[in-house]
Amino acid sequence: MLTDAPEDSPATPGFEELGITGPVLKAIKDLGYETPSPIQAATIPTLLSGRDVVGQAQTGTGKTAAFALPVLERLDVSQKIPQALVLAPTRELALQVCEAFESYASKMKGVHVLPVYGGQGYGVQLSALRRGVHVIVGTPGRIMDHLAKGTLDLSELKYLVLDEADEMLKMGFAEDVEQILAQTPSEKQVALFSATMPPQIRRLAQKYLSDPEEISIKSKTATGTNITQRYLVVSYAQKVDALTRILEVENFDGMIVFVRTKNETETLAEKLRARGYSAAAINGDVAQVQRERSVNQLKDGKLDILVATDVAARGLDVERISHVINFDIPTDTESYVHRIGRTGRAGRSGDAISFITPRERYLLKHIEKATRQQPAQMELPSTEDVNTTRLNRFDDAITTALSETGRIEAFRDIVAHYVRHHDVPEGDVAAALAVVAQGDKPLLLDPANDPLSKAVEADNRPPRERGTRDAREPRTERRGRGDYTAYRIEVGRRHRVEPRQIVGALANEGGLGRDDFGVINIRPDFSTVELPANLSSAVLEKLRDTRISGRLIEIKPDRGPGARRSGPRDGDDRGDRFERRDRPERRDERPARNGDRDEKPFRKPRHKG
Repeated sequence: MLTDAPEDSPATPGFEELGITGPVLKAIKDLGYETPSPIQAATIPTLLSGRDVVGQAQTGTGKTAAFALPVLERLDVSQKIPQALVLAPTRELALQVCEAFESYASKMKGVHVLPVYGGQGYGVQLSALRRGVHVIVGTPGRIMDHLAKGTLDLSELKYLVLDEADEMLKMGFAEDVEQILAQTPSEKQVALFSATMPPQIRRLAQKYLSDPEEISIKSKTATGTNITQRYLVVSYAQKVDALTRILEVENFDGMIVFVRTKNETETLAEKLRARGYSAAAINGDVAQVQRERSVNQLKDGKLDILVATDVAARGLDVERISHVINFDIPTDTESYVHRIGRTGRAGRSGDAISFITPRERYLLKHIEKATRQQPAQMELPSTEDVNTTRLNRFDDAITTALSETGRIEAFRDIVAHYVRHHDVPEGDVAAALAVVAQGDKPLLLDPANDPLSKAVEADNRPPRERGTRDAREPRTERRGRGDYTAYRIEVGRRHRVEPRQIVGALANEGGLGRDDFGVINIRPDFSTVELPANLSSAVLEKLRDTRISGRLIEIKPDRGPGARRSGPRDGDDRGDRFERRDRPERRDERPARNGDRDEKPFRKPRHKG
């Protein structure tokens, strides 16, 4: 039987109506869970009834709770033997699922959940197994090791979950998974979850599941609508400088920067640290202990940026991750979807920014098709934007220092002594102290000397402007999708406003959709946003009362140059006619050689589990 559960389905019953009771229900309510997600609403009653399940759902849809809650609801705590086994493709995902189990079981007494994965010493796992565990969450390789050593007994197993089954098979664990399944009791309940359903997954389900209920989550998009996708066309040589500009201006919390190779993770992390950012690298060669330490530091706010490869970051779920940067754009759309899925988790908003070299523009079409969303082209932050941000931080630093009254009093006497003996105005002394604190590095960038902006501007010129075609061709003659008018709103960088806040506020107040927005340009004290030229007076009236960051936006038509134009909603059709012959391939823009990749798709890794 196949059940389709659309993600945008009508209101669903609560967890209590689905059959979740007692301490498990109390725990999820304390965690803030109110309404089950579609995969949870469809799966929980089926699993509680004892039936096998094949669930097809993307990452981030809440499938962990969909299988964890029924398992905990039916767990016999008095029996300290493994009753449930969850197989996951990566160590990170195994730890994430284990943490979820522990959270949901926080109100239950005596429940023991054990993560079992490679890279961790056997001693910890063996001690826990001897003491007794109820739920084991592990990777296939290490589970196989324990079975071979006779240190893991699955003879009384009642529940088996295969999480992200398609990823396990892609990573070369098909044989291990089948051997593990063969060593479990024939009478057990099995739940298989996979983002895709290739023939190999179908065969596995037919062989090891008994009359399963098939549940498929039909989503409107392959990625969450709460993830704002943007891209910047920039050559390889300018990427590090462009990333630094974005880091200076973008208001981010935690961030993952994805690169293509293991070597690049270390190189880029080192460059970011040299520029004053708290960054660390994780890849397949980094010791597991170090990887866990870096992830925990990111969670605790002791680290702000992880530079990672695809494999190293799979399954990583950290609430602080507000931004994902594709420093190297992946050539396959599945990797792109998985990457940006590290942000915007569980209903939170997120930002994904992709660096695309001029030769990689064609990948945008693949991304749009896969995600059913159109990433918006962004502009490189200007020197003015950077200077505004630096001045804001300078102001904040002074404000913070002024709050330390005890230390201020001590230094006030020292400054007064200098003023009396050298006959120098206090303002000059304050400026001199700022020079001392700043050091040799200038506080502000020089707008007249900005080679980075010129280089990125050249990369972003439409291909026809590099040839003989007239660069002054009017936009109205270009291929477009609508007529837009630019409006001015009285919030800008000084008010720490971001494009997503503008889109969210105007969409909510004016009933606008994502396609109603064109270019958003945030300036120091105001912003401009392109909206449909045929916007009704009623909608404008609603927007006049809109507040962003507590300020009334005072929306009105922008009277600056180029305020009205016709063209694509993202403000540019650059790249629509890009031809591969426009310039020769550069050495530093070629894809990495296979030997330098972190992981080859559809191949067995060197180390399992």
